Amino acid sequence: MTPSFVSAILENKASYAVARVLLTLPFWASGLAKLIDFQGGAAEMEHYGFTPGAIFNIAVIIVQLGGSLLVILNRAAWLGAGALGVFTALTILLVHTFWTKEGESAMISMFFALEHIGMIGGLILATILSVKTSRAA
Repeated sequence: MTPSFVSAILENKASYAVARVLLTLPFWASGLAKLIDFQGGAAEMEHYGFTPGAIFNIAVIIVQLGGSLLVILNRAAWLGAGALGVFTALTILLVHTFWTKEGESAMISMFFALEHIGMIGGLILATILSVKTSRAA
């Protein structure tokens, strides 16, 4: 049984809003960084083989900021979380390719991939909660 003070915190709408902001923090912080330092973001894209870097940087900014905004506002959260989840899965397949590396580099990439998989799970849970709370309203 959940203690009443914990239930009160978890059932508070502000807690849900804070959780959505925190869940999407890695995405919107990265999107803002790529927007503020556009040339650096484009260079990062090209570093990973995505050319032209500017076009890929724009696409990443749109997905990261747009998806985050949809989740945070709880408007079409399924679409925002889905876009962020697909983006995150693609980064595993295209950037954090631990199976192609050796030693410490492989281990670091594997840890990033595992964290990304956990984030995808969190995005799925946020979508489930969004659907359930929308039905209850």
